[in-house]
Amino acid sequence: MSRLALVLFLLLDYPILQESAKILTLCLLGGSHYLLLDEVSHTFHQRGHEVQMLVQMGNPVIQGFEYVGRPNSYKITTWSTSESYIKEYNAWFLERQKDFLLGRDRFSDFLHFMGHLAYQCDLILSDTGLMDSLRRENFDLAILDAFMPCTFLLAHSLGLRYVAFYPGSLSGPLTVSLPRPLSYVPVFNSQLSDRMGFWGRVKNVAWGLVSPVAERQIQDQFREVGERHFATPPSLPELYSQAELWAFNTDFSLEFPQPLLPYTVCVGGMLSKPPAPVPQELEDFISDYSEVGFVVVTLGSMLSTVSQEHILQEMNAGFAGVPYGVIWRYDPSRWPPHLQPAPNIKLLKWLPQNDLLGHLKACLLVTHGGQNSLLQAVYHGVPVLGIPLFGDQFDNLVRAEVKGLGLVLKATELKREVLSSTIQRLIEDTRFKATATALSRIHQSQPLAPGPRLVHWVEHILHSGGGSHLRPRSLQQPWYQRWLLDVALFLALVLLGILGLGALAVRCVCRTQKLKRRAGPNTTANEAQGHASLPGSPSLPLRPDWSQPH
Repeated sequence: MSRLALVLFLLLDYPILQESAKILTLCLLGGSHYLLLDEVSHTFHQRGHEVQMLVQMGNPVIQGFEYVGRPNSYKITTWSTSESYIKEYNAWFLERQKDFLLGRDRFSDFLHFMGHLAYQCDLILSDTGLMDSLRRENFDLAILDAFMPCTFLLAHSLGLRYVAFYPGSLSGPLTVSLPRPLSYVPVFNSQLSDRMGFWGRVKNVAWGLVSPVAERQIQDQFREVGERHFATPPSLPELYSQAELWAFNTDFSLEFPQPLLPYTVCVGGMLSKPPAPVPQELEDFISDYSEVGFVVVTLGSMLSTVSQEHILQEMNAGFAGVPYGVIWRYDPSRWPPHLQPAPNIKLLKWLPQNDLLGHLKACLLVTHGGQNSLLQAVYHGVPVLGIPLFGDQFDNLVRAEVKGLGLVLKATELKREVLSSTIQRLIEDTRFKATATALSRIHQSQPLAPGPRLVHWVEHILHSGGGSHLRPRSLQQPWYQRWLLDVALFLALVLLGILGLGALAVRCVCRTQKLKRRAGPNTTANEAQGHASLPGSPSLPLRPDWSQPH
């Protein structure tokens, strides 16, 4: 009966008597970016669309991970740079991981990273064989990883309409013309919440003034690529504004409430699903801690090891100080041979994170603060201990902490006693679990799950011939019109004109009065003499001379 109800629901909400579309998904980064685009591609394939994903190989964010797609699902096309460049890129990236663990998250490193991506973008656009083969496919629509600016240039070169899928929160470092009142919407990387005091708002305004400068520096990395490949190169803000739809990998169970526009949709949690049974090896380990539960530890797809040994020693000792089992995503082959893992720790090169978090004995997630990990924790109602390292992770964990989902520790302040006590507090204080459960109810009680929600809006774009009816006029307005600066300037000039005329009038009146005061006594005497000598004016009678006889 439940299966019949599901079929009826799909028939009512999604008409299946339709022509399938040919969709290109673009994934030029690995790690969680690939995992998301893989899920998006598979979701549209299940819906009956013909899907092909372009994947760039040789990416360092998941070393040794096989980008093979899924059997009996979408088609996959791969592209790669030279082996020598891949080694150089991976070596630079691994060196940056050490800086992240030491708290050195510098904007200059991010610009250098974007420089690498721009170089790779130039190589992709120069590959005429690849570009010609993609053009021959005659795709109806492209779905882009919107974190990667090259995907916009690639879709523009192919002449495709596109949907921008951003893998992070609404406050990402992009110019998408979302309304962002600085009084309560934190600017990207400000590490503020929506509950700002006076100085918090001052900081947010300062960040709001600086962030366009940083965005411009990022855009300049790709502007040169566009100039080499297009006669009239579009700017990145222009390409952002031409997206038929913006889909964000976030959800208001975790996001701060803020205004949205019709061309934006939140589809966070596409990697969150009901748990499948975990492998027997893990189940046997979990059963040893069936009375107290276990902790899942992962620092994301970019860090399968901890390169700073003193931090690794503190984490190992900190986990040894708690009674819970610890399942840690850490490549065992790269564990220091002289350091003995704590007896309650199980190391795995890769782990089924969603299934472990959905296990009844899961107590806590120790995470770097990646958006997908936090959304999975929310979905399964598991508290988190955040250790942010770089990028948006600091902002993500601010939201998690403010929402009551967990607590945050800095990697540079990671001490074994602090780690142990914080884990104990998060598990023993039932308020964290209660909050996580409440957020899970909010996340799961929406009318449509994230996957069907994205399909619904993309199919709406396909059926209606585009998303122009959803895009606000602000996307075509110059920045000074969008912020009404021309109107403000006009009103300021009018006000200055009125004040100037008023000041001139007051000055004239004051000058006249001043002249009158200066000439006042002389003017009175002259007037009196003038009156006496006026002809025809009445004269006083002469005094009679009484000395004369009559």
